[in-house]
Amino acid sequence: MSLALDPAAQDLLFREARTANTFTDEPVTDEQLQAIYDLVKFGPTAFNQTPLRITLVRSAEARERLVQHMAEGNQAKTATAPLVAILSADNEFHEELPTLFPAFPQAKDLFFSERPAREGAAALNAALQAAYFIIGVRAAGLAAGPMTGVDFEGVRKEFLDDDHTPLMVVNIGRPGEDAWYPRSPRLAYDEVVTTV
Repeated sequence: MSLALDPAAQDLLFREARTANTFTDEPVTDEQLQAIYDLVKFGPTAFNQTPLRITLVRSAEARERLVQHMAEGNQAKTATAPLVAILSADNEFHEELPTLFPAFPQAKDLFFSERPAREGAAALNAALQAAYFIIGVRAAGLAAGPMTGVDFEGVRKEFLDDDHTPLMVVNIGRPGEDAWYPRSPRLAYDEVVTTV
C-alpha cells in the first residue's frame, strides 16, 4: 500500500466524504469544535501564519441574520443545519507572527508591513486552513457543507469588521436524508500531473 493512512480513514476523509446538503437535528457541541480545531491547527502555512478566524453561528437570531445573505439555493440548508461557521481571513494576522514564528520574528515587518501583502498572504493561508478545517470536520465523523454562494460584503458588515475578509460559510452536522448529490467526476492523475 502506498499510503500510511488506514483505508477506513482514507474513506472517512476523502473517498466516502461528501458535501452535505441536509442534516439531522443532532447538535454539534463546543467540545467537538474544540477537538476539530485542536487537530487542524497543526496544518502547515507559510511562516506558521494563522489568519483563519471561525465565527460560530448558533443563536436563532444570528442564523436569521446570516440566512438573508446566503444565495437562494443555500438559504434553507443554512437555516436548518445544526451549526454554521463563517470562515474568514484576519488581515492583521502579522501581529501574531513574532509569537507564532519565533525563528524569524522580523518577518512581521519585513514581509507584511503593507496591507496588500497581508491581504494576499491572509487569503492564501486562511484558505489552506479552511481546507484543513473541512477535513477536521470529517475526521470528527461529521459532514461539512462549504458554500461560497454568499453576499460576502453583507456577511462582513453583519458579523465581522474591516480587518476580516469572509471566505466561505460552512454548514456542519450529521448528514440527513438525501444529503448528497451524485458523486461528480474527478480528473485522472495523468490529466493533472506533469513531470519535467
